[in-house]
Amino acid sequence: MTDPQLVLAERVQQALATAFGQEYAAEDPLIRPSQFADYQANVAMSLAKRLRRAPRDVAQEIAANLDLPGTVEVSGPGFLNLRFHDTWIAAEAGALLTDDRLGVARELPSKTVVVDYSAPNAAKEMHVGHLRTTVVGDALVRVQEHLGNRVVRQNHLGDWGTPFGMLIEHLLDIGEEAAVAQLEAGNGNDYYQAARAKFDADAEFNRRARARVVTLQAEDPETMRLWRIFMDATVRYFNKVYTQLGVTLTDDDIAGESMYNHALAQVCDELQERGIAEISDGALCVFPPGFTGREGAPLPFMIRKSDGGYGYATTDMATMRYRVQDLKADRLLYVIGVTQSLHMQMLFASAKMAGWLPDHVSAEHVQIGSVLGSDGKMFKTRAGKSIKLLELLDEAETRAAAVLADREYDEATRTEIAHAVGMGAVKYADLSVSHDSEYVFDFDRMLALTGNTGPYLQYATARIRSIFRRGEYDPAASYGPIVITHPAERALALELLGFAPVVAEVGARNEPHRLCAYLFDLASAFTTFFENCPVLKADSEEERQSRLALSQLTLRVLLQGLDLLGITAPERM
Repeated sequence: MTDPQLVLAERVQQALATAFGQEYAAEDPLIRPSQFADYQANVAMSLAKRLRRAPRDVAQEIAANLDLPGTVEVSGPGFLNLRFHDTWIAAEAGALLTDDRLGVARELPSKTVVVDYSAPNAAKEMHVGHLRTTVVGDALVRVQEHLGNRVVRQNHLGDWGTPFGMLIEHLLDIGEEAAVAQLEAGNGNDYYQAARAKFDADAEFNRRARARVVTLQAEDPETMRLWRIFMDATVRYFNKVYTQLGVTLTDDDIAGESMYNHALAQVCDELQERGIAEISDGALCVFPPGFTGREGAPLPFMIRKSDGGYGYATTDMATMRYRVQDLKADRLLYVIGVTQSLHMQMLFASAKMAGWLPDHVSAEHVQIGSVLGSDGKMFKTRAGKSIKLLELLDEAETRAAAVLADREYDEATRTEIAHAVGMGAVKYADLSVSHDSEYVFDFDRMLALTGNTGPYLQYATARIRSIFRRGEYDPAASYGPIVITHPAERALALELLGFAPVVAEVGARNEPHRLCAYLFDLASAFTTFFENCPVLKADSEEERQSRLALSQLTLRVLLQGLDLLGITAPERM
C-alpha cells in the first residue's frame, strides 16, 4: 500500500527537478491536507523568492511537469490543489484487503528499543499519577513491536533505599501475614505512614530501622528474605492493576533500583578516575556543559552524596550503561513525568560525557503531563489524598455498566462489555491528548458514546459487526472489488490509506494521540458512509460487495488501531 502524501511528495519533487534543476529534487513539497482538494502543495510559495519569480508562475510550471494519478489545479497566489482519481484510491484501498499488515511496513533494519515505563514506588500504592506512564508506555511498546522492533520493557520499580529499613521493621512488628495482606490489598500508603510515624516517634524503632538499612545494604540473608516478602506482596498488587488495565508488563520486565546495587560504586569510581566526575562540597558530581544554576554557576549532577550515599542520578547512570552496553539498545524511551525534564536532560548529557550514550543511540524523554480534577488542580479525593488507581478503575467499570444498562445482556456478557468499555474509556481519554500536556479526568466525558472517546470507537466496531450479522455475511470472507460511486465512499477509502503512515509516525515521534485522532476521523468517515451508502440494501451486487469490502476494511483498521493503543473492542455494545 502506498502512502498518499508520500506519493505526492515524490511526484512534486520529480516535477521540481524537471522544471528547475536537480538541485531542487530534495525540496520539501510542503504537502498538507486541504478542504479544496485531497491535499495541497505549498512549495511554490517558499521557492518563489529564491527563483525570483512570482509564486503563481512557479506553481504553474510545477503543475505542467507533474505526473500525478489525479488532477492538479493552481489556485490563489500559488497553491497547488491535488486530487487523486477515484480509480487510484479504490485500487490502493483494494490492495489492503489482502494485506495482513494493512500496509504497515516493518522497520528495516529492526532496532532494539528499551522502554522505561510505569515504575511505581514499592513503598507506596499505585495512584492516578501512575496511570499515564503505564498507559502511554504500553501503547508505545505495542507500536514498536508491531513495527518489527525488538522491545525490552523495563519496569524500574523503586524497590531499594533507606526507607526499607523502617518498612521491614514494621513488617516484623505487625507480622508477616498481616503485612502481606495489607500490601496485596493496595494499602501501601497506610503501611508506609504507620512505619514512618513509629520511625519519627519511637527512638527504639528508629534505631532498629537504621540498623536494618545496614544489614539490607550488606544483603544479610534474613533481611533479604524479609525484603522479598515485602516486594513479592507489593508486586502481586501491582499485577492486579496491570491485569485490570490490560497492559503487557509482567514480572519478567521488573528491573528495579535493587538490580543496580552492585554497579553503583563502580560507576562512581570510573567516572572519578576518568575525570568526568569531581568532588564538590564533599559530593561527587558531574558538571555537564550548558547547565547553570543561580548567577550562572555550573549545575551539578550529583553522583554520590557527601555522606557517601547514592541517589537517583547514580542508579540512572548505571541503568543507562546497562541498557546500552548489555541490552544493546538503539533507542531508549523514558516514559517519565514532565517534572523530571531537567534531571533527564542532565542524565543524557552526563552519559554522553562518559561515553555510555554514544551518538548512534537515541535517548528520548517521553514527557508525561499531570492528570487534573474538574477544579483544574491535581486529581485527588475530596480529603486531598491521591486517588487509588484500582478504585478509579473499578469506578470506571461500574459507570460503564450503568451506561449500558438498557442493553439486554446476561450478567456475564454485561460484565465483560463493561470491563472493555470502562478500561477503553480511561485509556483512550489519556492517550488521545498529547502525552506532555495536562488533561481533566471526567468520567461523563470519557464514557460518552459520541465524540472523540474510546466508547465511540468501540461502538463503531460493534456497528460494523452488526452489519455482517444482520446480512448473515462472514466478516472474514473476501469481498470487493472496491468501486467508488459516492463521495462518502471516496472519503472513507482515502481515510483508510492513512493508517500505515500514522502508525509509522507514532513509532518515530512517540505520540499515540496521533493514532487516536486518526481512528476518530476514520470512525467519523464511516459514520458518514453508513448514513449515505446502504450496504445490505445496495442497488446492485457489485455495489454491495464494494461496500462490504469497505466496511470490512474499516473494521480491521479500527480493531488493529485500538489494539495498538491497548484497547479491546467488544463484539456488541
